[in-house]
Amino acid sequence: MPRFIIALAGVALAGAATIPVYATTSGSSGSSASPASASGSPAASASESFGGLAHGQAGQATPIVTLTPTGPATPTPAQSPVPGPAGIKIAAGALANARTGKLLWYDNLHRQLPIGSIVKVMTAIVVIKEGTLNRVITVPKSVVKYLKSQDQPSVAGLVVGDKLTTRELLEAMLLPSGCDAAYTLANAYGPGISAFIATMNAQAAAMGMTGTHFTNFDGMPWPTEHSQWSTPADLIKLGLTAMKDTVFRQMVGQSSYTLKAGDGHHAYLWQNANPLIGTYPGSDDYRGAIGIKTGDTKAAKLCLLFEAVRNGVTLIGVTLGTPGDDVNKTGPVATKVLNWGFAHL
Repeated sequence: MPRFIIALAGVALAGAATIPVYATTSGSSGSSASPASASGSPAASASESFGGLAHGQAGQATPIVTLTPTGPATPTPAQSPVPGPAGIKIAAGALANARTGKLLWYDNLHRQLPIGSIVKVMTAIVVIKEGTLNRVITVPKSVVKYLKSQDQPSVAGLVVGDKLTTRELLEAMLLPSGCDAAYTLANAYGPGISAFIATMNAQAAAMGMTGTHFTNFDGMPWPTEHSQWSTPADLIKLGLTAMKDTVFRQMVGQSSYTLKAGDGHHAYLWQNANPLIGTYPGSDDYRGAIGIKTGDTKAAKLCLLFEAVRNGVTLIGVTLGTPGDDVNKTGPVATKVLNWGFAHL
């Protein structure tokens, strides 16, 4: 269960050809590579990248800003594709150089799948864009009814009536993947849930996330397990955008966050659910990991959007649909993907 304005219209994959890209086509990476994805789309070529979205120099981040999209590009088959990371079980995934945006590997790049609490990354982008991190918000009584209506939602343990800043609520949403914090933010910033979800979808469209649709703010399976979805290609775009923001980047890079009791609120300790960074039992720190978000539901299975830096190179990746019932199982999968990527630069 889930531990749980960028104006960029018409973004297309484009960039200079300097890094090879590897494609696999089965639901389990390590299989033979092919010039085409399982969905029938042309394979990413060595010239494919997430134009306009890549980070600056490794380790640097900037506030979310309006970006200029590149023009459309026509993907061509990858030359001499080779198998990607071996020994992982996923439904889809991708890995890219975060500075250049160039894809290094993918499996079912454009397959639309539920993504669980990775949805909260978009929720954070919408909220941060408003620029009111010190706004004080009261945890509403309606959050109790909402949580009871969901199937095992992850929570930050917020107390109804507590007054917290937007920044503190973002910590509560992004680290322990608190659905209570996501609800509180969406309700305040819509204003109202429906208006907030509409903004999320408008933001996705503006970012060129053409394979993505949101029906809620926290990734819970509402109204059904398959009501919202995204693709590895879109999630790389989402992650690149989010990690360019200094506030977001700092939050998701923490192992935990402590909030002492203060005027109007209780004390809280929120641990990062990301198994590459977090402190939950079973977590396995990955050297250089700096973010970003877990996700899981029955339909989504186990998902992880992740980023790591080594020797001045930053890689961003995503794996969707890993079998199991413990989000920590995404850690070893992401580790294999990252190790493969750093070894094939």
